[in-house]
Amino acid sequence: MTLILGLETSCDETAAAVVRDGRLVLSSVVASQNELHERYRGVVPEIASRAHLERITPVVEETVRAAGVGWNDIEAVAVGNRPGLIGSLLVGVSAGKALAWALGRPIVGVDHVQAHLHAAALGESSPQPEFPALGLVISGGHTSLYEVASPTSMHAIGRTIDDAVGEAYDKAAVILGVPYPGGPNLDRLAQAGDASRHKLPRSLLDDESLDFSFSGLKTALLYKVRGIPRGRGREAVFERSIGDLSPADRADMAAAFQTTAVETLITKMVRALEQMSRAGRPARCVIIGGGVCANSLLRRRAGELGASRGLPVLLPAMGYCVDNAAMIAGLAYHHLRAGRVDDLHLPAVATTSLR
Repeated sequence: MTLILGLETSCDETAAAVVRDGRLVLSSVVASQNELHERYRGVVPEIASRAHLERITPVVEETVRAAGVGWNDIEAVAVGNRPGLIGSLLVGVSAGKALAWALGRPIVGVDHVQAHLHAAALGESSPQPEFPALGLVISGGHTSLYEVASPTSMHAIGRTIDDAVGEAYDKAAVILGVPYPGGPNLDRLAQAGDASRHKLPRSLLDDESLDFSFSGLKTALLYKVRGIPRGRGREAVFERSIGDLSPADRADMAAAFQTTAVETLITKMVRALEQMSRAGRPARCVIIGGGVCANSLLRRRAGELGASRGLPVLLPAMGYCVDNAAMIAGLAYHHLRAGRVDDLHLPAVATTSLR
């Protein structure tokens, strides 16, 4: 039995978890900062890092207490050290190093993006992935496709060339006057709408491209809501405001945006599966992770995709879609088994090298 304490502070959630043998989550605590960033309609890095400083110690203490284990039972400390907001990462990495030193335990640095794909495997009853697999990470900072050879080995085969899908959701929420956090609230609004009333463009790039582009979709929604602007920059004047739309109009436009975004993701996954098959490495399952995989339409369409191709589609439980430390500790177990540990020189790295 291997107990790992995980820490996650890559963006605006201060999280800790204790996970046994990479799967069984004994405790998982996530302190959200939504109330701090709501007025700005997005994450402010300086505010996020200061909040992490205030919250990291009580969150870790609560996590160990809730797990019902002693500090000496912890066999390794894992921390998400890349990618993310550098100030936020530094808080988690510093805390992880201090804990590892104090406990005399190894420290394992974990790639946050890889960990999102491990989230679907958390829980003793969760199906375990078979490899090779196609992985899709969809969040506020990432929209990327991966060919996954093992829990700790993957390479990117497609990524966004502009806005990540979660970022596009947040901007669409602002355009439609949806309260923060934009993604889940826009999803709820879209469920009351009729997507067929409005047509928005899907940017699929070249016929074989596995990359993503959502900036055009966001702009098309803006023009659909407010009309074509006259003038440029601060001098631009729109034909109308969001206040001119009825609640039904807003719901229909939210549904059109959501349908277009999700169908783009599904189309790219189909392309990736076909390309892997042609290359002689057919995927044995599809793994999806990241905050946007909590989206109701995405989960339904992903299930339909898997059923149509006879492939298991692995999605995290709802609580593990957002940033959390259970996925960090769970993936660290596989690194630990492979003998890959770090030392107290472990850096915080803002960007990822998965390409």
